[in-house]
Amino acid sequence: MAERRAVLVIGAGDATGGAIAKRFAREGYVACVTRRSLDKLQPLLESIRAEGGEAHGFGSDARKEDEMVALIHKIETDIAPIEAAIFNIGANVRFGIAETTARVYFKVWEMACFGGFLMGREAAKVMVPRGRGTIIFTGATASLRGREGYAAFAGAKHALRALAQSMARELWPKGIHVAHPVVDGAIDTEFIRTQFPDRYASREHDGIVQPEHIADLYWQLHMQPRDAWTHEPDIRPWLETW
Repeated sequence: MAERRAVLVIGAGDATGGAIAKRFAREGYVACVTRRSLDKLQPLLESIRAEGGEAHGFGSDARKEDEMVALIHKIETDIAPIEAAIFNIGANVRFGIAETTARVYFKVWEMACFGGFLMGREAAKVMVPRGRGTIIFTGATASLRGREGYAAFAGAKHALRALAQSMARELWPKGIHVAHPVVDGAIDTEFIRTQFPDRYASREHDGIVQPEHIADLYWQLHMQPRDAWTHEPDIRPWLETW
């Protein structure tokens, strides 16, 4: 009998996070997915199960230390060892600097960075004794450069990138592959479909990143041999200016 293995996706939304969970589930992993609202996970859970996969949903706030500790413990104890942990919470908001309140700045940092720290720390605690595992933090354009109106988001994403680098340098020698893919482009979501309808009717439609293609990269990262690990691949469509 094959050993049970779990993938944990924090922030399993309708696009990237859900696609990652489905990709790992197709490879035989038990998909453990979270959002703050458990009800919003039902379509994803039903989709994975309809394809013959196993999936468990959790309503969890990644910013709460006690909830993250309890989540990791429950999965490890009741479901399966976590072989891959993916942090995929966005928190992309736009405010001019004068309109960026302390509450907004702190909340964005909590969602996009602090939650990543909590997941990464707890995942490392269970992976290091086994000497294997993958921890992936989803990066964005804002991880590399700050634009006008995105002080809060860029600050949080820069901090998440630094966290990933520090963890990689500490954990790679211990057998844990820590990666920070940078997605530099518009991802095919309902928001993008609504905001840019003309692009869908033009030759530029393939200039929108498909969540399934991001998921393929995450699976490849997880399967990389230890002598050829990648830390920070970048994903961008052909029309992106960089």
